[in-house]
This record gives sequence, C-alpha cells and structure tokens, in this order.
Amino acid sequence: MSTISLFPKWESLHKTLDPFTIGFDDVLSQLEKVHSNMAKTIPGYPPYNIKQVKDNKYVIEMAVAGFAKTDIEVTLDGDKLVIKGTSKDTDPDEAYVYKGIAARNFERTFTLADKVEIKDAEIVNGMLNIWLENIVKAQDAIKKIAIKSKD
Repeated sequence: MSTISLFPKWESLHKTLDPFTIGFDDVLSQLEKVHSNMAKTIPGYPPYNIKQVKDNKYVIEMAVAGFAKTDIEVTLDGDKLVIKGTSKDTDPDEAYVYKGIAARNFERTFTLADKVEIKDAEIVNGMLNIWLENIVKAQDAIKKIAIKSKD
C-alpha cells in the first residue's frame, strides 16, 4: 500500500517558507508527523464525529455501543488524546446463529493543539462524548503596537 505525502519535498518547502515565517519549524514538523501517522493508521472503527458546539468548544462523539465505562480508557499523552476500548471476550459456549455485532478492541488517537484542554468525558446511550475547549488567551488577540520615535 502506498501513501501520498503532503510534504513530498520537505527540504524545498522548508526553505521556501523560511523568508516568510519565524518560529514555525516545529509546527511544520508536527503537521508532517500527523499526516504520516494518519496515512498509516486510518481505521474505520469505531465511527466518530468532531462537532463544534460553541466558539471555542468542541465535542468528539464516538459510537461505542456494547462497551461499558470500564472497558474504555481515555488518556492524554503529551499532545495525543488516546481512546482505547477493550472488548470482553464472548463466551465460546454461546451458539450464535449469526454474529454481526463487532466485539473488537480499538484505539483512536487525536493530536491536540497546545491550547486545547480536555474538559470532560461521558458515555450516553452508547456514545462516548469527550468535551474539548480551545483556550484563547488575551495575548492571542490582535494587539496594536505603538511606534516610538527617538528624537
């Protein structure tokens, strides 16, 4: 399986952006890492939504029907939000005529910006909701800088 890179010529892209950016080397490196990880590990299970509920507030909704609260682990590892689900093995003595409900383990990873905080996590009707807030500080607002003269 081949992957398509957003950064095919990283060195030339980096040199092209140098005259216009200051201090963004780390951001570009993080984007490259996120893209590489996503290209390798885009799973389809469990399905999820990311929804903006207010200006700087978001919720990740993940369908986790069949998983109890004790079967799910939500951790923050640096800038990575990791959600793991561990399925209980079904009883091998049970005789299914048809078994169409997936009972499999999963792991989903989301990369969060430095300013994003996890506020809460809850399971409601088979949906895991993880509430996030993008903290906007006063220093992030547009600020006019006065120009002084040396006369």
